[in-house]
Amino acid sequence: MSFSGEEDFLGVIDISLLRGELRVRESMRKHVSWRAGGVAEYVYLPADLHDLALFLRHLPRTKPVCMIGLGSNLLVRDGGFHGVIVALHARLNELFLVKQDQADGLIYAGAGVPCAKLARFAALHHLAGAEFLAGIPGTVGGALAMNAGCYGAETWQIVEKVRTINRAGELHERNPEDYLVGYRHVALQQKFSNVDGEEWFAGGWFRLERGDHDISRQKIKALLTARINSQPLNFPNAGSVFRNPAGDYAARLIEACGLKGYRVGGAMVSTKHANFIINNGNATASDIEAIIAMIRNTVKERTGTELIQEVRIIGEIRGNGS
Repeated sequence: MSFSGEEDFLGVIDISLLRGELRVRESMRKHVSWRAGGVAEYVYLPADLHDLALFLRHLPRTKPVCMIGLGSNLLVRDGGFHGVIVALHARLNELFLVKQDQADGLIYAGAGVPCAKLARFAALHHLAGAEFLAGIPGTVGGALAMNAGCYGAETWQIVEKVRTINRAGELHERNPEDYLVGYRHVALQQKFSNVDGEEWFAGGWFRLERGDHDISRQKIKALLTARINSQPLNFPNAGSVFRNPAGDYAARLIEACGLKGYRVGGAMVSTKHANFIINNGNATASDIEAIIAMIRNTVKERTGTELIQEVRIIGEIRGNGS
């Protein structure tokens, strides 16, 4: 195991048993797509799922844990995160065809597999229905956790079953009916919740219809072109900041309130897509969070609509226990 920092992690884990990489006082700027934010007390990069299970089993129950993929839906406050960030991207990266017949096929993808990679893999094997995932700037674990979607399609529409891991390092296979699934929301049914109240997606099986590689590739290309034309991909961002309210679009409401181009420090509401907040190069997490709050308050005051944010904010405000 590669290790930097303390000789004995929390005085509990025998680091010689672990095969992953444990980092101490790690800046989260390099781990989140906003390229802003504070320092994590610990970051763990597991070697594989079994290594992650061992790590979790020995981790003190009082130590907060946050699982991340590409960090495309996350903001870590400037005061940092006092706990363990587990980075799954390129770690839980299994991706393979389970079976395929004339009617459909089944693909398994680990939580650390980028959604775009899954979309391309499905197309390569002449399976249709996953093309929309090319437009999701995150990993399979995040897509499962929030029922990510775009252009009218959502992740859980193609889920056959999922693999999860809990705080005790126990693995489970669960079916879609074990969850309450809605728009950008997924929650385990209460009767299945473990005593720790924490369970994360480790991977999923995706059922897809038989298709044509060339047609799927054209759909992916068209989707990516539309994304490039409509989103500020040349600046660090976290994708859509707010969910679309029923029957409307968050971007339309934000733009109608005249908030395109609104700035706080190095952060700005994109002039290309009003539901994106971009980092102009030196934004702090506080800058970004201030804009999020301002948008929510302004839209509520002027339109009566309460916007619900998609991005997750964790950690301490600088000066509050950091």
